[in-house]
Amino acid sequence: MFDSSFILRRLGSSAIAVAGVSVLVFLLLHLIPGDPIDQLAGGEATPEQREELEACMHLNEPLGTQFTIFLGTIADGSLGRQCPNPESKPTVMERIIEKLPYTIELAIGGMVVALLFALPLGIIAAVKRGTWIDAAAAVVSLSGLSMHTAFMGPLALVIFFDQLSWLPGPAEADAPFALVLPSIVIGTHLMAMLARMTRSSLVEVLGNDYIRTARAKGLGQRVVLLKHALRNALLPVITVAGLQFGSLLGGAIITEKIFERPGLGTLLLEGISERNYPVVQGTVLVIAISYVIVNTLVDLSYGFIDPRIRKNA
Repeated sequence: MFDSSFILRRLGSSAIAVAGVSVLVFLLLHLIPGDPIDQLAGGEATPEQREELEACMHLNEPLGTQFTIFLGTIADGSLGRQCPNPESKPTVMERIIEKLPYTIELAIGGMVVALLFALPLGIIAAVKRGTWIDAAAAVVSLSGLSMHTAFMGPLALVIFFDQLSWLPGPAEADAPFALVLPSIVIGTHLMAMLARMTRSSLVEVLGNDYIRTARAKGLGQRVVLLKHALRNALLPVITVAGLQFGSLLGGAIITEKIFERPGLGTLLLEGISERNYPVVQGTVLVIAISYVIVNTLVDLSYGFIDPRIRKNA
């Protein structure tokens, strides 16, 4: 399979990426103009309340001390506590754990919808390239790319929730089939991108010499396509799918807002609007770790698809 040095290199680069994100998000939050105390305490807070809140968030400490405290919250797994009255509120990690399942199921749902339509559409377009079928597939792909989720989401709600009453609407994230509409909305745009990527990659592979050799040996069209061509054509598709899945785990903020779904994107947006440092730092860190894990798994999956990568790793 893979030698240990290959895996160690991937894990090392992943750890560096997460560490870099941790430092950047901490510094950028503290460089943003404005006073977070004003956002959290409100304009009617007394000086004593402001001092108490400042001490709770450790803003009265030097920047180096604040960063050390932030690293400590990573080490103990809490990712910080919310102010004011941190004892009576859940930790940032507890809030993230509460929201994370909704983001994961939305990301998986959107990716399943995308792959179910993208792979067959891209394969058919590549095999029938230059025909009306290829042109029709291009129209479908371009339509999916041009329809933004900000447009598709409300349109889907009007048709399937308001007019037909077939599927649950906003604020019904736990209802049966509540995942169907947001998954279709978020998956359609991704489907179009993956379909075009599958088509272009497969067309390129089908023109290679080893494909002509396989056909000259008398292998059937299905064997040549599925065993020899598609396996190699999937490498760039997996790369794009992995990157998109990682971004979906970051929270599809627009889709979550339209369908009023809780999730990491919504939590991050709330933290930014409130200038809630612990929530923003913890959420961004978890998103970064998720993104790095997905892309590391994508790197490792290359070896299963293309044995040449295993040999050169």
